Amino acid sequence: MSFRAEQVIANSRNLRQDSFADVVERGDIITSDGEVIATSTTDEEGNTYRSYPYNNMFAHVVGYEGRGKAGLELSGNFYMLRSHINIFERVYMQLSEEKNRGDNVITTVSYKLQSAAYNAMGGCNGAVVAIEPSTGKILVMISKPDYNPNNMDNVWAYLDSEEGRESSILLNRATQGMYAPGSTFKIVTLLSYIRENPDYTDYTYTCNGSEIFNGVDIHCSNDRVHGTVSIGDSLAYSCNGSFATMGTSLDYGKYRDTAEELLFNCEFPYDGIYNKSYFEISKNSRSDEIPQTAIGQGNTQITPLHNAMIVSAIANGGVLMKPYLIDRIENDDGAKVKKFGSKTYGNLMTNKEAQILTDYMKGVCSYGTASGYFSGTPYEVAGKTGTAEYDNQGHCNSWFVGFSNPDNPDLVVSVIMEDYSTYGITGASVAKAIFDAYYQ
Repeated sequence: MSFRAEQVIANSRNLRQDSFADVVERGDIITSDGEVIATSTTDEEGNTYRSYPYNNMFAHVVGYEGRGKAGLELSGNFYMLRSHINIFERVYMQLSEEKNRGDNVITTVSYKLQSAAYNAMGGCNGAVVAIEPSTGKILVMISKPDYNPNNMDNVWAYLDSEEGRESSILLNRATQGMYAPGSTFKIVTLLSYIRENPDYTDYTYTCNGSEIFNGVDIHCSNDRVHGTVSIGDSLAYSCNGSFATMGTSLDYGKYRDTAEELLFNCEFPYDGIYNKSYFEISKNSRSDEIPQTAIGQGNTQITPLHNAMIVSAIANGGVLMKPYLIDRIENDDGAKVKKFGSKTYGNLMTNKEAQILTDYMKGVCSYGTASGYFSGTPYEVAGKTGTAEYDNQGHCNSWFVGFSNPDNPDLVVSVIMEDYSTYGITGASVAKAIFDAYYQ
């Protein structure tokens, strides 16, 4: 009661918070660049309701309030139902039997970058996470399909209908969507190979477009013949045969150790709701499971948030900063009430390993599979593309993970665009729109 009262009351599961609404008008949620994305509005009859000025754009990160709570409306609930306005004004409001103005949640999210990403995605489904790697601040979080939090009665009615019963519009794909990582997982395979082979710089592979590995037929994209490639070229051109070769040479137990050091099969250092990614290979796995796993297919599953965290550690010299969404709490007059600083989670890899991966990821964007998007930009990007099949009819999702200004990284972006094979919008194109907006 003496030392942990605020911590206990602030827990999003504590229903006592809602009693504060009797005397406090819920505060606003505001982006880092000053846009109000959730506010309390009172109509002519004196009824107060929650309003979301940008409709669907911030749906999953802000969430909703009224018929339950989600997103920042849930995690920031305690702070928005407290009031730190001037003491004289507070007394006046109480004497007038009016509610005090609640504190405002200032997020880490950038309206400028969120809108650039949202527009670049168009009407396609998918997810985007962008993080400042040196701090862990989440600057973008988008999930589509989405919903309009201004119309939650209609949303619930739709979900309760025959048509909407199987809908996943409330699922935040950025933190809960489980996807095959495709070729973005080659970063993990590459790291494990480097750890086991000190002479990795001498590696070469001659690609003929397809090859059988442990009884599994592995093809490069469109059966492209890459010829003789180095280890750096293997990542840049995303040569499946080369990575199947690396994967089948690995110690399965050590492969799993590397994956778990990168937080597969583990809890995340993230306070929001998320799903754990998983990696099934172990020292007892069958040899025919390895070739597909090494190229990011198989049974491996990852969330866009997790992919962003792995790349954030690479960008930050191996050190992962804990991702977070609330920067500070201010009273209604703009005075700071509470500040949320960045926190170090720990090392996912050594600084040397992070630099090696960075150098190879630069090749992806300067002359490899992402060069069509980034080779001529005024900023430099280190990244990895990925195309992940999700059925037997050739339908694919498109990934891009990477970071800008590799020598002093500014921004990490993780994008997945669903059903790229039908709609043609790539993860790299959305990432480029975000980087362009950042450096505009």
